[in-house]
Amino acid sequence: MNEIIRLLPQSVKEYIQKIPEDKRALIEEIRLRVQQPIEILIQGRPYPLKNQKEVTFTVQEAGELMNRLSEFSLYTLEEELRRGYVTIKGGHRVGLAGRVITQKGQVKMIRDISSFNIRIAHQQIGAAIPLIPYLYKHGRWLSTLIIGSPQTGKTTMLRDLARIISQGVSNRRILSQKAGIVDERSEIAGCVKGIPQNELGHRVDILDACPKAEGMMMMIRSMSPDVLIVDEIGRKEDADALQEALNAGVSVIATVHGSGLDHLVKRPTLKPLLQCSIFERFVELTRDQRAGRIRRVLNEDGKPIRLIGEATS
Repeated sequence: MNEIIRLLPQSVKEYIQKIPEDKRALIEEIRLRVQQPIEILIQGRPYPLKNQKEVTFTVQEAGELMNRLSEFSLYTLEEELRRGYVTIKGGHRVGLAGRVITQKGQVKMIRDISSFNIRIAHQQIGAAIPLIPYLYKHGRWLSTLIIGSPQTGKTTMLRDLARIISQGVSNRRILSQKAGIVDERSEIAGCVKGIPQNELGHRVDILDACPKAEGMMMMIRSMSPDVLIVDEIGRKEDADALQEALNAGVSVIATVHGSGLDHLVKRPTLKPLLQCSIFERFVELTRDQRAGRIRRVLNEDGKPIRLIGEATS
């Protein structure tokens, strides 16, 4: 949290410091909206500070926060202001909302920032270990689609799988392999100036802030990964690129928004991809008290292999 605390206006710092230390370590999001109360989310729910006066985030504090994020030069955040988020040291991501400026129908930048969503990166080493028996067979990683609604731990799981693939698991006789990450939103590796802020092992290559559809084939041609890792597929071009990657003989591990496999087959952009049976495993995630609970693992035909029901950490 130190990097985040450094950026925050004084009133927000003081508000967070009033939260008990054990709860502070569980903060998932800090939501700041101009002229609205500060909101802290722990385990997916707003955390109320009992017997404390409500603290309102001001226009002046929004400007102060933007200055610190940009190191007093908004020009340096030109690309981030187009995408709508900034990744900071530690792999934390700050989502932005405000007045959108467009050019020829495309988003050029966001100005007059009025909302900040600071998402705290919590790398969970070992989160994906329960999945190894289902996703690793005969010396190779099976092409897998991880499915879950927002904040169910999809990226956490994907990140840890990348680490396991890169490092190997000696006590399970799993050798390390080359992992290629196309990190369009800078969330998997959390790169800052090209350097990953998360622990991913020594055999990882990353295309940071690169569109998935273009990045997948770029990664295959330039770095020849054993396993290609991408987050949040959804567009038709993503599905087309995935098919190309799989036809090139590379295993792919990807995530997608959805409540389950049954929900995905109804989506026009994904239906052709699923009908081709190119994924060998499907992992459905859910959450109760915290993200990262494995609901079930399914085979290439969509049949449950086993209902796991275990938290990943």
